Amino acid sequence: MSNAVGQHINPMSDRGAWLGLTTEEAIDPDLPICDAHHHLWDHPGSRYLADEFRRDIAGGHHVVKTVFVECLQFYAENAEEKFRPVGETVFVNQATVSTPPDSRTQIAAGIVGFADLTLGNNVRPILEAHIEASPRFRGIRHATAWHADPKIHNAHTRPPERLLGNEVFRSGLMCLADLGLSYDAWLFHPQLPELVELAQTVPQLSIILNHMAGPLGIGPYVDKREEVFQQWRHKMAELSVCENVCIKLGGRTLTMSGFGWHKAERPPGSVELAAAMTPYFDTCIELFGPARCMFESNFPVDRASCSYTVLWNAFKRCCEEFSDSERAALFHDTAARVYRLAN
Repeated sequence: MSNAVGQHINPMSDRGAWLGLTTEEAIDPDLPICDAHHHLWDHPGSRYLADEFRRDIAGGHHVVKTVFVECLQFYAENAEEKFRPVGETVFVNQATVSTPPDSRTQIAAGIVGFADLTLGNNVRPILEAHIEASPRFRGIRHATAWHADPKIHNAHTRPPERLLGNEVFRSGLMCLADLGLSYDAWLFHPQLPELVELAQTVPQLSIILNHMAGPLGIGPYVDKREEVFQQWRHKMAELSVCENVCIKLGGRTLTMSGFGWHKAERPPGSVELAAAMTPYFDTCIELFGPARCMFESNFPVDRASCSYTVLWNAFKRCCEEFSDSERAALFHDTAARVYRLAN
């Protein structure tokens, strides 16, 4: 897979055939879902556009809306360098502008693009170009995931250490807030103190933390799952005080989580996935509340470990004891509200 998403596994390769070994009927198929995070791309040997995504969605869950998140694709080749990422928003808007008559899903009801926030105040024209490119444009992800260990692949944006604390970068974030746009944050769990500081410094900025800050299970964190969990929980508790932060529940099937499902002889079923994910989800929901938490597939990246239907079954198993209103928030309403999606 391209480093556009920081992984080195192609979920669309022949190995993807083994996903068919674990099949399940969709649990609670009438529950409306807004998938808060997925990608579309067309790499050599790895095509995942709207048609491929619809095939994954077709497993029985009631996915009514989705949110596309940038992945360094479809940039405008002839544009000025800093404006090139607007091409991604243009492409996704055009590729998903219509919904087939037989589909219940509006793909990319919200679009999260990329703009280089290290431009500081000079990023405003790029943000305005994104807004002009699509009425569904909602915000920016400028990933800052960084780690000194070479076994952990840093974000596709190749960020320097402690980028969230950079004053020029924060000026770019202020432009987002001024325009009513949100910021999708992608970082690793050791960087959570940086996000806490940022959220406290810029309380007017809507921050959406991707993949629960990716608690790591590779490199120096191998065989330290409980230690990492406790560190992560402590910092998430500090972050939860910042009311401008919401959390995307997912990303546990990322290979960097260290569960090794992508290497398994047989892919996991939803019971196994739910058992591993529940402590993380319960922690986030306890700390932030359902109104600040939303489920995400992170497809096709997480497709390296399981199928779409099995993944959402696992999410639903994790929430079996929640009330109808809490489940509605977690699976649809929070994402629809935070990303300002039309009904």
